[in-house]
Amino acid sequence: MTLKEKILTFMYTEAYKPLTAEEIAEVLGLKGNDLTSFWSVLDELETNAEVIKTRFGKYGVPERMNLLVGTMSASDKGYGFVLPKNQEEPDVYIPVDSMMSAMHGDSVVVRLHSRRSATGKAQEGEVIRIIHRANTTIVGSFENSRHFAFVTPDENRIRQDIFIPKGEFNGAKNGSKVVVEITKWPEKKRNAEGKVIEVLGHKGDPGLEILSIIRRNNLSTSFPPEVEQAALKANTSISEEDLVGRRDLRHLPVVTIDSEDAKDLDDAVHVERLKNGRYSLGVHIADVSYYVRENTALDNEARERGTSVYLVDRVLPMLPQRLSNGICSLNAGEDRLTLSAQMEVDHQGKVLNYEIFPSVIRVHTRLSYNVVRGILVDNDAELKEKYQPLLEHINDMERLCHILRDRRMRRGAIDFDFPELKVKLDDNGKPIGIVKRVRSVAESIVEEFMLLANETVAEHIHTLAIPFVFRVHEEPEAEKMVKLDNLLHNFGQSLGKTEEVSPKALQKVLGLIAGRPEERIISTVMLRSLKQARYEAENLGHFGLAAPFYTHFTSPIRRYPDLIVHRILRETFMDGEVSAKRRQKLAAILPEIALHSSQRERAAAEAERETVDLKKVEYMAQFIGEEFDGNINGVTAFGLFVELENGIEGLVHVSSMDDDYYCYAEEQYSLIGERSGKTYRLGDAVRVLLVKVNPEERNIDFELSREDSLTPSLRIGGSKRPRKEPIGRAEPPKAGRKKTTVPRRKRRK
Repeated sequence: MTLKEKILTFMYTEAYKPLTAEEIAEVLGLKGNDLTSFWSVLDELETNAEVIKTRFGKYGVPERMNLLVGTMSASDKGYGFVLPKNQEEPDVYIPVDSMMSAMHGDSVVVRLHSRRSATGKAQEGEVIRIIHRANTTIVGSFENSRHFAFVTPDENRIRQDIFIPKGEFNGAKNGSKVVVEITKWPEKKRNAEGKVIEVLGHKGDPGLEILSIIRRNNLSTSFPPEVEQAALKANTSISEEDLVGRRDLRHLPVVTIDSEDAKDLDDAVHVERLKNGRYSLGVHIADVSYYVRENTALDNEARERGTSVYLVDRVLPMLPQRLSNGICSLNAGEDRLTLSAQMEVDHQGKVLNYEIFPSVIRVHTRLSYNVVRGILVDNDAELKEKYQPLLEHINDMERLCHILRDRRMRRGAIDFDFPELKVKLDDNGKPIGIVKRVRSVAESIVEEFMLLANETVAEHIHTLAIPFVFRVHEEPEAEKMVKLDNLLHNFGQSLGKTEEVSPKALQKVLGLIAGRPEERIISTVMLRSLKQARYEAENLGHFGLAAPFYTHFTSPIRRYPDLIVHRILRETFMDGEVSAKRRQKLAAILPEIALHSSQRERAAAEAERETVDLKKVEYMAQFIGEEFDGNINGVTAFGLFVELENGIEGLVHVSSMDDDYYCYAEEQYSLIGERSGKTYRLGDAVRVLLVKVNPEERNIDFELSREDSLTPSLRIGGSKRPRKEPIGRAEPPKAGRKKTTVPRRKRRK
């Protein structure tokens, strides 16, 4: 146990009151080097607010002092919510006058004024200390005057303009889009102060908005020279030395299945029907950890990035292309180093035995989702003829896919199937079409095989009791389940016990409503009621998958946690037993890696969503004045969110509904006319007129057509905005569009 852990363990379990530093050192019996290091370790703990120093010079832990440490999630209205570091704690509402000078994303200490009540009212508090400032740089619009300038942040959750002294313009002109570095943080009656460090362009410049999104989310568009140099040292082919200690699987007809335009191929598969009727499933994953060694320039850069980012018009890879598209990518016909999970699966989908080992493969054929779909779903004769030698293999993959999915469903996994939107761009980046990606058996084959490999690896390492990075998804909050249950009662459904809802109970509801008019409403609200999956150094299980063990093993080219998982696995191969010293080091570094990876994942998802939303708005600009059919997929006090048949969403603001005064019925997910009783409900079909688009704010404004404003539809069947991850919280509604008696923090995605 480290000195830091000794202090924290004592403060949480034995210290019954705040103590001076001398008292802590004496009780712990510290001597020698530990006593010498004690003062700096205690200072570090206090700096990070892991312990709190009182005005009387005594130390205690925040939880015992009516304090809470967390991250500020600010709203554009001025108030905010603090997301506790301890994620089992509920979020804390911070009124406008209790924000101190905290900005969105800052780490803060909060004094609690009230706890969550039995009625579900949010606990409330005030910021008393800012631990760490998140926004060292800010992207915004430059507005200058004769002697100074201001930058208005693009991020509307940062409400204060940034003051720029005259000598810090750095060539920026009025209307420029700039990146500002903060030099002085805001105080109660003074704006933050900064200097322009980069001029991105001027309003209207091609590609400027996407570049602004990239900078705002702290994404890198290029690699540092030392990282590029390190990548150049990687071989472009496999040598005999690389094969030492590896199992040679190059004789197997291994295939990859991915999208047509994918260039970083992490995973390959092979399925064989055994003589006993069972299946042998091999999942072979690029051995990136062989090329990216710990604490090298490549590793440090990958760790900082956390993930590859797939924007609407470009990819920002986690690793340089020489690795991600080259020696690490499982390109057909090329020898590649892999880590393999070989599993024997019975007809119930149970893994009877498995091996995990280093290997070398040569992908026999590159298949695409379209090809597999054409063979299995469309029964395309031409494709079947072209891929005739692989037909039995592909059919075995389909059969095993169904077996594995049935197993997941039996244990209660929750399976949402919301379509994903793809924006088609021309050569100039202009949107020319919106396409809904529909998941078919081709995508399901890859998904089921990867899920099984991830579970198998997670359980394997858990059994070895080695520090590890898990992918966790915790149980939903009881309050959200109560609200969901209230909605279900309107449709004759129920969750039963809302205090201990199982994933099987949610899956059962989804099964009962499948194909019925209310399916989309309930699926939408259910998804929004769940927590977000994240990375964690402690195994907390995966609620949505109904899996006791889960990790990410299958995408080390594009996700840093997968690379860490590979690195730990490789250590078990090489040394047989991970030393106590190494275990101690892993235990110390993995929590921070898991937290940072989760944060970068959220930033990447936010940037991806923003760029898609931007292009969707740009695409719709050509249709202003036209009418569309859609469904209400969100109801708030300020209006109705309507999703069109092409998946694009916009707002019908309540102020445009001028035929009556409309009241927000939160539990009924409805707006109800005060005089007429006219009701607009989640899921109703409506016809809307497109009246305005705003690319800068990513907003689309509708009005109800004359027909719908006179006679609203009572039909139910709404649709949720597409999401890439099946399990997680919904994105916050658009800025300035929420009205409740007590503001509630928007759910973390």
